[in-house]
Amino acid sequence: MKKLAVIALGGNALLRGDQVGTIEEQEQNTTETLENLIYLIREGYNLVITHGNGPQVGNVLMRNDAGEQLYNIAQMPLDVCVADTQGGIGYMIERILRNILNKYGIEKNVACLVTQVVVDKDDLAFSDPQKRVGKIYEKDAADDLHKSKGWIFKEEVKVKGGYRRVVPSPSPVRVMNEEIIEDMARKGNIVIASGGGGIPVYIDENNDIRPSEAVIDKDMASSLLASAIGADEFYILTDVPFVYINYKKTGEKALEFLDYADTIKYLNEGQFSRGSMAPKIQACLNFIKSGGSKSVITEAFKLEDKSYGTKITMKYED
Repeated sequence: MKKLAVIALGGNALLRGDQVGTIEEQEQNTTETLENLIYLIREGYNLVITHGNGPQVGNVLMRNDAGEQLYNIAQMPLDVCVADTQGGIGYMIERILRNILNKYGIEKNVACLVTQVVVDKDDLAFSDPQKRVGKIYEKDAADDLHKSKGWIFKEEVKVKGGYRRVVPSPSPVRVMNEEIIEDMARKGNIVIASGGGGIPVYIDENNDIRPSEAVIDKDMASSLLASAIGADEFYILTDVPFVYINYKKTGEKALEFLDYADTIKYLNEGQFSRGSMAPKIQACLNFIKSGGSKSVITEAFKLEDKSYGTKITMKYED
């Protein structure tokens, strides 16, 4: 049986921090990233691709604001905005990947699935929203929006007098249609799913699906999906070639091989930043704990070069 891998495309794989975000920029970045996947396809892997949406959903929210203020167009809730980005980014990935496959003479179907991810409506994150989304407002405007819409704001550290909306980021509980995703992937189709962490929903007392005004961490949702479909390997493509300890400090060291126990030790020591690398590490650990054979964190454009990347396994054997 062919190996099954879940590939999580980070923000740098689609849009870099110093870029405006034009479609030309995003398409170029996506092309360079997806070229790396040819290596895995030729190695015989079946693939599921997930992706981030942080900059894109932020732009959608700002268009929401502009449309309401300038043209009285009704704003869409956060779950619909996530769905919008899943469709737009998924379409871009699918189209570009089909062209790359054609370039290399590889015949494969590519399908994008708009994916809902179930969260617990009683998750503690709902009582302590922390995830910043959308534009930065002045205090008076933020106060008005809090009164009219109930939005919660926190002061921006880097922008004096600026306030930004915060929303809950609950843990994913289940990826909907996981059986379909696995079936399609194991039949050799490349599936794009769970974009942006998935559209957050919860199940009410009548077993109906309800939208949740929240966002889900992309890597945690991707790890959950990888475990649910029995993937062999889980890859997070980001903007650094390795995971480091003492990052940007005296004694900085790149880590190429890690076992589960050492990774837990470093995580508990606070070696990984809570705002960036720690969630990726935790996602990798969750996958390994659930039976996955290997997790890899590496630079988006270095996947084929095996000398790059931090490889995490349950027990490292030299």
